[in-house]
Amino acid sequence: MSEKLSAVEHIKTKSDGLRGTLKESIDLDNHTGNVRPDDEILVKFHGMYVQDDRDRRAERAAKKLDKLYSFMIRLRIPGGVINANQWIAIHETSEQFGTGTLKITTRQTVQLHGLLKHQLRPTIQVFNTAKLDSIAACGDVNRNVIVSSHPQLSPIHQHIYDYADKISTLLLPKTQSYYEVFIDGEKIYERSSEADPLYEDRYLPRKFKIAIAIPPSNDVDVFTNDIGLIAIIENDVLKGFNIAIGGGLATTHGNPNTYSRLGSIIGFTDTEEKTLKAVYEILTIQRDFGNRVDRKLSRLKYTVDKLTVEGFKKELENRIGFELEPEREYTFTERGDRFGWEQNHQGKWFYTLFVEHGVVKPYQKQFLFELAQLGINNFIFSGNQNLILGEIEEADKPKVEALLLQHDIEKQISALRKNSMACVALPTCPLALAEAQRYLPELVTKIEPILAKYNLTNDEITIRMTGCPNGCGRPYVAELGFVGTGPEQYNFMLGGDRLGTRLNKIYKEKQTEAQILEEVDVLLGRYVTEKQDNETFGDFAFRTIL
Repeated sequence: MSEKLSAVEHIKTKSDGLRGTLKESIDLDNHTGNVRPDDEILVKFHGMYVQDDRDRRAERAAKKLDKLYSFMIRLRIPGGVINANQWIAIHETSEQFGTGTLKITTRQTVQLHGLLKHQLRPTIQVFNTAKLDSIAACGDVNRNVIVSSHPQLSPIHQHIYDYADKISTLLLPKTQSYYEVFIDGEKIYERSSEADPLYEDRYLPRKFKIAIAIPPSNDVDVFTNDIGLIAIIENDVLKGFNIAIGGGLATTHGNPNTYSRLGSIIGFTDTEEKTLKAVYEILTIQRDFGNRVDRKLSRLKYTVDKLTVEGFKKELENRIGFELEPEREYTFTERGDRFGWEQNHQGKWFYTLFVEHGVVKPYQKQFLFELAQLGINNFIFSGNQNLILGEIEEADKPKVEALLLQHDIEKQISALRKNSMACVALPTCPLALAEAQRYLPELVTKIEPILAKYNLTNDEITIRMTGCPNGCGRPYVAELGFVGTGPEQYNFMLGGDRLGTRLNKIYKEKQTEAQILEEVDVLLGRYVTEKQDNETFGDFAFRTIL
């Protein structure tokens, strides 16, 4: 019944196509750096979050000042590929507005933090000129579609990459409110042109994520997504996709009804038309059956478990009008990025740059700006928060190498650090209970001597940390996972596999740094003496400890 719906559901349905009072919030409400309460929900659908500097809350409260509000803008970049001119636009916008920091996310896009309210419209207008947008990068809609990032995986990588753009376009909301509020100003679109058979006026119960994996790489953590598509390739020909449904990692501390879940493969589609039809109708099932009362239980994983996997599949086949074929065989052998230089089948070069937790450091930013000005490469964001410099001609490779040397880009980095991941957390994320992005580099620095002690410096152990249980840094599919429970305390997760096909489990709760380091020392010591041949740390922990 409608009175049981969550407050967010009422905000969406009465929003006039996600417009709400956003214009008034931005243009008239000069007494605050925030937007109106309902608009805080709606602005997400346009790719933005309201944030404040939590490091300065107490100071400002003591002075009886409003919180130091700002906005994060996240771009929609299906497949994570942009050209040099678009990188320059992002660089220059970050220098003019916000904090100047560029943050590469785990979903192959980039975020700008610290934008003030009056800077939103000019920022988006600059992006629009560069053919970039933030439509549906957040909110209760399908978000950025990601795809395995390394073009050298397959000669038909580009063909599969194109699916990301096709799916993203297919699942975009029909409302033109983004352009009306942030770009065209007073222009009013005909509401009849905004009829939306997919989202209607209620959109989805919660956010929705789609990933496309190209075996042998699972760099997108395909099973952690609401929909995971696994490309089946034979003799360099795309045969179709295995379809997995119901992946999702977010939990809530102290709420046993919430849980992490890996996607379940329900079948195979052999044509583009069938694949797109299946993807579209999975969203309509979530729209119609998803929980709109309790947002903590509203992701697709709960809908799948409520209907059962077979029940969901039957409903899907009724809607698409054909039966899914049986799952096809595939193999994952890697999940990390291929750092340094790689060459594809066309002879073009790609250089993968390590960007710790996606935070582009000033020296890296200057290097990338100078490189972009040469116009000799594109920029590919990876699902591991790194950046691939792509499609470099043989003749241009020395120019890139010279800039790498000039800016001292190539550094010795441990395997553990290369396989680390962290969410933004403090000071800007309102949900964070503990540090992540700012702290994990320090923790890795303290773990590295332990690795050296056991001759494990080159062991590709995955380590991930989030400041809360929502799992944005995907800690639940790491070999070493840390989930914030409070200031300087983390649940220690153990036993995920190296390829992202098994969830880890809580090993120890509410651990301090000293306790974490002590446990890591003991665990790695056991690992080197008790492991089986070719056994990874995650498999060892799963076999012997959990």
